[in-house]
Amino acid sequence: MVLEEVHLNRPKSTIKWLASSTKQEWLEQAIAHPIELLIDHAHCERKAAGAALQMMFRYLCEPGLAEALTPLVREELEHFERVLTILKSRGRYLEPLQAPPYGAALARSIRKTEPNRMLDSFLVAGLIEARSHERMSLLACNSPDKELRELYSELLASEARHFCIYWTLAENRYEREEIISRLNYLAIQEAKILFNLHPEPRMHS
Repeated sequence: MVLEEVHLNRPKSTIKWLASSTKQEWLEQAIAHPIELLIDHAHCERKAAGAALQMMFRYLCEPGLAEALTPLVREELEHFERVLTILKSRGRYLEPLQAPPYGAALARSIRKTEPNRMLDSFLVAGLIEARSHERMSLLACNSPDKELRELYSELLASEARHFCIYWTLAENRYEREEIISRLNYLAIQEAKILFNLHPEPRMHS
């Protein structure tokens, strides 16, 4: 099958935070390199758990934060284990991969002083979850691999729930106008980072 000659299905529902849609070129690249994308996916789940833990330690005494993020961390690690299981069943394992600029570039958009830093941390984490949800939706609709279609389909609800956790953490602490203003800025920065396709297949490239 020549991917450029077929219509690629897009999900009917998306998280509205994103300022841009993923390009067809990314999906073609991802479908052509399923194992490398799986390895990167495992790294993403591990990093997501680590980022939430880091936030819990940074804001140790913030009421309600640990209660919201502890289940998220647990679920990210469960996803990490699940992806590892699929990799092992296919004769592969976690391997070092050069990270795309996505995460580091987004982190540079987070302001350094509080309370701005906390708000930006919630919004950046939510944007990453929203982008993961969008791209897993595309893979669930278009991957020729039945096992991977099922994997990505089953993870969609968790990605949406994680996005909602970060949104709720922000909404409970900041005025809606401030959240929306900052979110619009960060979403544009996120879209700019993804404008040029990374040469190697990555979940966020």
